[in-house]
Amino acid sequence: MAFLDIHILQNVPPSNINRDQDGSPKTAVFGGAKRARVSSQAWKRATRTAFEADGTLAGEDAVRTRQLPQMIADQLAERVPALADKADAIGMAAAFAMFKVAAKKPKKKSAADEPVEERPVTEYLLFLGRTQINNVVDTLAAQATALADAKTDQELADIVGALGLKDLGVSAHPGSVALFGRMVANSPDTGVDAGCQVAHAISTHEAITEFDYFTAVDDMQQDDNKGAGMIGSLEFNSATLYRYATLDLRTLHTNLDNNHESTLKSALGFIRAFSSSMPTGKANTFAHHTRPEVIILSLREDRPVSHVDAFERPIARTGDGYLAASATTLFAHIAGADEQWGDTPSWSAAIYPSTLESNGVTELPERLTWKAALTQAEKALTAALSKAQTT
Repeated sequence: MAFLDIHILQNVPPSNINRDQDGSPKTAVFGGAKRARVSSQAWKRATRTAFEADGTLAGEDAVRTRQLPQMIADQLAERVPALADKADAIGMAAAFAMFKVAAKKPKKKSAADEPVEERPVTEYLLFLGRTQINNVVDTLAAQATALADAKTDQELADIVGALGLKDLGVSAHPGSVALFGRMVANSPDTGVDAGCQVAHAISTHEAITEFDYFTAVDDMQQDDNKGAGMIGSLEFNSATLYRYATLDLRTLHTNLDNNHESTLKSALGFIRAFSSSMPTGKANTFAHHTRPEVIILSLREDRPVSHVDAFERPIARTGDGYLAASATTLFAHIAGADEQWGDTPSWSAAIYPSTLESNGVTELPERLTWKAALTQAEKALTAALSKAQTT
C-alpha cells in the first residue's frame, strides 16, 4: 500500500496551547536548543475533534469515555421504558461483554455525610463508534422480554453475555476508531492499531517562554478602593512550528474491512482535520486561531519520513521572522533527502503563500491552492488503493 505524509509549517502567536503540570508551555530540547512543543496527544485530540465535526463524515464519529454503560442505559431506557430500572445494570453488563472491562457504581458521600449512589462508569476510557453503540442498543432492545424477566444482575449479565455483543460492538469500525486506534488492556483482541501517527510539534527555532502579569477589576469595587480585584501571571510563548503526521493506508484499509470508499473518505477527512485543527488550551486568553502557512503532502510506497531534521540546527533569529527561512530550509532539506536516498515520493503537493516567492525563497515546488491539492490527493489516493486491489 502506501504512506501519506503531512508536513506543516504554522505560525502560532503568543499562546499556551499545551501546558505542563506547572502551567508552563511545553518545551523540548532538539539540536541543543530549547524549542516550543505541542504534544502529540494534544494535537491528536484536536484532529479527532475536527474529523468528527466534518459534515461530510456522518457516521464516522466515535466517543472516548468511561460513561459507556450510562450511554447504553439511557438509550435503552428511552427505547424500552419497561427496562428503565434495570438499564444501568444492563449497560454495565454490555461493557463487560464487549471489552471485559468492569463497570461499577461509585459511592460518594453527600454534604450530610450520607452515601450517594452515582451512575456506573468503567475503570478506564473506552473508544467506540456512536453507530456501534446504537447497534448494541438495538440488540439489547430485541431481547427486552428476557431482560425484563431477569431477577438478578447476574441473570442480566448472563443474558447480555450470550448476545454476541462483542462482535457487534467491535467490528465495522467507524473512521475515527480506524484512524486513531483503540487499546483495551483487559481484552487485547478488541484493540485496533491506529491508522495514523502524529508527531510532537516543535518550533523550528529556539523559543523563549515569557510571562504575562495581569490584573482584574472588581466591577462592584468602591470608588475609594483603587486596588485590583485580582493579580496574577501566566506563561506563554510564540513560535513557527513544524508539524508532522503520517497515515498508513494499509492499516486504515484493514481497519475499515478493506473498503476502498471508506478508506478514501477517512484519509481525505484526516488530511483536512489535521491541517485545520488547533488545540484549544487557553484559547479564551490568547485566541491563537491561525492556519498553516505551508502544507506539503507526499505519498510514499516505502515508509513514512519526517523532515524534522531540517530544523536540527535552529533557524536563526532575524528581523524578517522565521517563516520564510523555515520554508527555505524545509524545501531544500526535502530536495536533498530525495537526492541522497533516491526515493522520491510517488506523488506530492505543496500549498504555500505567494509571499514566499516575493521574500526570495528559492527552489519552490509547484504552488497549489488548498482545494487543488485536495483534488490531487483524492486522485493519488484512489490510484494507490486501486493498485493495492490488483496486486
